[in-house]
Amino acid sequence: MDIASLRSAHPEHWKKAAALRVLAMDAVQAAKSGHPGMPMGMADVATVLFEKHLKFDAAAPDWPDRDRFILSAGHGSMLLYALLHLTGYPGMTAEELRAFRQWGSKTAGHPEFGHAAGIETTTGPLGQGLANAVGFAIAEESLRARFGRKIVDHRTWVIAGDGCLMEGISHEAIGLAGMQRLRNLIVLWDNNGISIDGSVDLACVTDQRGRFAAAGWEVLSCDGHDPADIDRALTAATAADRPVMVDCRTHIGFGSPKKQDTAGAHGSPLGAEEIAVVREIYGWPHAPFEIPEDIRAAWAAIGARGAPERTAWESRLAALSAGKRAEFGRRFARQTPKKLAAVIRALKRQAAETRPTIATRKASEMVLEVVNPIMPETLGGSADLTGSNNTLTADLGIFDPENRKGRYIHFGIREHGMAAAMNGMALHGGIRPYGGTFLVFTDYARGAMRLSSLMGQPVIYVMTHDSIGLGEDGPTHQPIEHLAMLRATPNIRVLRPADLVETAEAWEIALATTDRPSVLALSRQNLPTVRTVHGNRNLSAQGGYILAEAEGGRAKALLMATGSEVSVALAARDLLQADGVPTRVVSMPCWEIFEEQPESWRRKVLPAGPVRVAVEAGIRFGWDRWLYGERGKREKSGFVGMHGFGASAPADRLYGEFGITPEAVAEKARSLIK
Repeated sequence: MDIASLRSAHPEHWKKAAALRVLAMDAVQAAKSGHPGMPMGMADVATVLFEKHLKFDAAAPDWPDRDRFILSAGHGSMLLYALLHLTGYPGMTAEELRAFRQWGSKTAGHPEFGHAAGIETTTGPLGQGLANAVGFAIAEESLRARFGRKIVDHRTWVIAGDGCLMEGISHEAIGLAGMQRLRNLIVLWDNNGISIDGSVDLACVTDQRGRFAAAGWEVLSCDGHDPADIDRALTAATAADRPVMVDCRTHIGFGSPKKQDTAGAHGSPLGAEEIAVVREIYGWPHAPFEIPEDIRAAWAAIGARGAPERTAWESRLAALSAGKRAEFGRRFARQTPKKLAAVIRALKRQAAETRPTIATRKASEMVLEVVNPIMPETLGGSADLTGSNNTLTADLGIFDPENRKGRYIHFGIREHGMAAAMNGMALHGGIRPYGGTFLVFTDYARGAMRLSSLMGQPVIYVMTHDSIGLGEDGPTHQPIEHLAMLRATPNIRVLRPADLVETAEAWEIALATTDRPSVLALSRQNLPTVRTVHGNRNLSAQGGYILAEAEGGRAKALLMATGSEVSVALAARDLLQADGVPTRVVSMPCWEIFEEQPESWRRKVLPAGPVRVAVEAGIRFGWDRWLYGERGKREKSGFVGMHGFGASAPADRLYGEFGITPEAVAEKARSLIK
C-alpha cells in the first residue's frame, strides 16, 4: 500500500504511525547517527500491534502478566523509544528522545535493559532478542503450568530483521522454539530486503519462510504497510497452536524519495533536506519532536487501554491463597527459600564427615539433588551433555509440549541458543535458569553470556570438563584460556570449587546472587575432599581464604590455587613443610568476590613476605594481580600451569607432562626462596 492510499483509507492510523516515523527521523538527525529506516518501515506494524493486540498497561510496566515486546532488530531503537514515549511509559520523556544516543540518556543507541521501563531486554547484537524471546516464552509456559491461566497467560512478540535471521543464533532459537511448540511466541519479520552492504541477496538467498516452516512454525504474511492486512495476520497468529512467524513485507525508509529501499536509510540520518521533503509527503507540518495533541491523546489512550485487564488480574492474584500468592511474589522477587542455607550446611557437614573423592561436576549434581526440591523456580538444562554435566536430578521431569510442569530442558547442541534463552527466562521473572555444557564451549555461548553480564541477569552456567583434566578428548575440548576470558568480563562471577564443600558453597553464592551471572567451572576428574573440618560459614563467599596455615613459623611460601589444583597445592605444601619451609595454602574459588573484600581481609590472606606460587591448569593471564599485586613482588612470584594448548592422553599423564605436579610447585617455591 502506497502512502497516498494509506493516508486516504486509514487516516487515523496514518497519523499515529507517522508520529513514530517523524520522531525516529528527528532523533537520529539530532544525534547525527542512528538508524531511521527500520522505524519508518515498521511503524505501521508496531502501531497495529500496540493498538489492537499487545496486552500492556504503560502505567504498570512491571505487571507480571503483560505481553512482552522485544525489538530484536535493536538498531531500530527509536521505534521502541517513540512507542514508550507516546504510550506514556514513566520516564520516557520528550527530553530523553532529544538526548538520543547521548551521555546519560535512557535512549542509548541500542535498547539497554534497565535504562528505561518497557525495555524488556538488551538488543543490538543481532539475533539475541529473537533467542531471548524463546526463553521468555518458555518461562511463560512453565509458570502458566504452575500458577494457572488466570495468573499467567501472555504472549511474547518480537520484531526481527533480516540481520537477526542471518545470524547463526537464529537457527538455534528457531529450532528450539519449533520443537517446544511455543504457541505464545510470535515473530514479526521486517522483510525489507536491505542490510548495511545493500540488498540482502548480496549475501543471503535463504527461503526464510521455508526455514521457519521446516522447524515447526506456522508462517503467515502481510503487507507491512496495510493496517487491515496487518491486523488480519496478527489476529490469525494469536490463534495458532505453535510459534508463528509473520512475514511483514515493508519498505525501509518508507516515504523517503532518495533513501527508501536503499542501504542509505539503514545506518545514517536522512539529512535535513530529505526530512523536510518526507514531512511534506507525510502531511506533517509540525516542528521536530512536536506531536499534535489529538495524536498524543490517541497514543495515550492506547497506553491506558490495558488498565482494566491489569486491574482484573490483580484481583485474581489477590484471590489466591496466601501461600500461593506469597510463592508467586517470592519467585518474582528472586528471593531464595529460607531452607536453602540449612540444606547447604547439611550437605557440607556430610561431605566433611565422609570425605568423598568425586569430580566437582558430580558434586554439583549432589547439590542440585538437595536444592531443586526446595526451589521450584529452578529450570535446568544442558546442550546435549546431560550425562556429562550432571545437571538433571530425578525430581525435575522433562519440559516439553506434553509436560509444561517439567523443569529440565533438552536444549540440543545449541550452546548459544541455550545461553540466550536462559537470559530470556531470567528477564521474564519467576524462573532461575541454569544450563550446562563443557567450559571450552563458552566460545559458542560467549555472545549471550556477555549480555547476561551487561544486563545483570543471574543466569547460572554449569561449565564442566574445566581443564586438561578432562583427558583423552584432547586440545579441542580442553579449555586453556577460557577462565581468563571469563574473568576478564565485567560483572560476572567465575566460581571454580575444589571439592564438594566448595561446590555447595558456590551454588549457594550463585543462587543468592540477583544482579549478575555465575559460571561454575567444574572438573571431569575425581578430586579429594580438601575441606575436612565442617563449619557453617561459607568461606567461598569471601572469594579466597586460608585453607591450610603454615606450620613451624611464619609462612615462607604461599601457594594459591583454584579447583582441581587446590589438592596439588596441598600436596606441594606437604613436601615443603617436610623440608622445613612453612607454607600456607590459599584456596581462591572466586577472584571477583575476593577483590570485593575489605583490604584487611585481603591483607590477612595475602600478607607481604612469603614467596607466592599460583597453580592452575589454565594460562597465567590474570594471576599477576595476586602474585605481585596485593603486597607481592614480581621477583618473588611464580606460576605453575599451562603455557599452550593441551594434548590427548589420560589426565594423570597430562598433568605430569605439563608439569602441574606437587613436585613442580614445591620446586618453584624453593627456587624463589633461594
